[in-house]
Amino acid sequence: MRDFQLPGRSPVFADNGICATSHPLAAAVAIDVLKAGGNAVDASIAAAAILGLAEPQMTGIGGDLFALIKPAGQEDVIALNGSGRAPAGLSAGALRDAGATVVPPRSAQAVTIPGAVAAFCALSERFGARPLDMVLAPAIHYAEAGIPVAPRVAFDWARGIPHLDAAARQHYTLNGKAPRAGQMFRAPGQAEILRRIAREGHDGFYTGATADEMVRALQAAGGCHTLDDFAATEPSWQAPLAGAYKGVELLEHPPNGHGVTALLLANILSQFDLTALDPFGADRAHLEAEAVKLAYDARNRFVADPDHMTRLDHLMSPDTAASLAALIDPKRALPDPALAAEAVHRDTVYLTVVDRNRMAVSLIYSIYKDFGAGIATPEHGILFHNRGAGFTLTPGHPNEAAGGKRPMHTIIPAMLRRQGRVLMPFGVMGGAYQPNGHVRMVSNMVDFGMDPQTAIDAPRSFWDDGTFKVERGYSDAVRADLAARGHKVVIPEVPIGGAQAIRIDPETGVLEGASDTRKDGCALGY
Repeated sequence: MRDFQLPGRSPVFADNGICATSHPLAAAVAIDVLKAGGNAVDASIAAAAILGLAEPQMTGIGGDLFALIKPAGQEDVIALNGSGRAPAGLSAGALRDAGATVVPPRSAQAVTIPGAVAAFCALSERFGARPLDMVLAPAIHYAEAGIPVAPRVAFDWARGIPHLDAAARQHYTLNGKAPRAGQMFRAPGQAEILRRIAREGHDGFYTGATADEMVRALQAAGGCHTLDDFAATEPSWQAPLAGAYKGVELLEHPPNGHGVTALLLANILSQFDLTALDPFGADRAHLEAEAVKLAYDARNRFVADPDHMTRLDHLMSPDTAASLAALIDPKRALPDPALAAEAVHRDTVYLTVVDRNRMAVSLIYSIYKDFGAGIATPEHGILFHNRGAGFTLTPGHPNEAAGGKRPMHTIIPAMLRRQGRVLMPFGVMGGAYQPNGHVRMVSNMVDFGMDPQTAIDAPRSFWDDGTFKVERGYSDAVRADLAARGHKVVIPEVPIGGAQAIRIDPETGVLEGASDTRKDGCALGY
């Protein structure tokens, strides 16, 4: 139980249903859908559509989506891959010949075909209890009526404005400036696109006038996208990956997402007695950072489109984790994780809903970088993600950019299961941080006995590309200790990630919702 004399947030308890999101309006709409007879899938689609308007710098219909679904009345979990493929004409060789060493992130070359709308339609068709037009009606209303800009959204919005092209500035600024907190943002163009999707489903986005509009915008920006690329877009149903961590089972979405990185990281950290450490001390932060270096190095070597990835068993193997854990010095930072791990490898916006029937959805939906590629269609303001920046241009790499491939993705939904029963759908936003965030949250609960809200609120640290980001929630003494071990320690400008979770009490069945105070959102139930 938290100290009620200190700032904090209590968990939300309810019996009929809970939605936890990064924006209160999306959570409220989800609850309205549940009360009107919709199920957790309906509520998730409705909330996600709202988030594309409430947080357009983070997500939208020009993005991708991954989800884990536990249907009502069963404990088996199904994964949906709603990430799009590269246009058939994309060539890593052509980009290399033009002098590129990476896929330019703010370019049409970084735009893979958006897969989120196809995923909405597939989810609704397979699991929905309400028609798609009814589920999308709240988003259509708010796109026209407007949504007041929330404080964290305003903060992020201002940082992303420099990346917008002329069409995107027309649709995503107010007189050329980022909106302030409390100002209304309207997107009437998106309302029209959502109406087409509500009427026609998949074809309302991937064929006809909408597809024509997107292809014209992308080709004008230098892309090789075609109508055939859009028409061929379909999501994929898969089985989740599962890994044990000290009595619980962590379920992750399979590649091309990097959920396997979280499983590898959990396996590495399970080699150490974390329970003997201060949860917010330097020893735990250091071990986590070193394990992250090694797990993410493995990700960069191997994670790719599942049709091109061959080393999944290697990443899942306990022997791989044990070998990597043996490279960690508890008192000294690894200067070059790739070199240290070479012998081991020899041969690389979140929301959750649970309904009265205990259908559970863990869904993550994103345009990647702030405002994605920064390219929008002039007519209706469809903003494109830049997930193609997740490809590499290294010749022969399993994640090398190529037409028809899905890039390595950073967005990953998750669930916890114990003794065969789903215990908690959850997710942690924040780009590359997500596998680290998943394992940090699970460890907070399993190793240190925290409830979900406390586990989310706890301070975070993240080793990222040579820099160790340590939030202000850690003491200066901890930062000094980490620096003495060889880390380049900084306090991040932006909070590390955001998280949502809903715990299903295994004894009472009561739902416990938690939402990250680093964002504007909340958990709501009824």
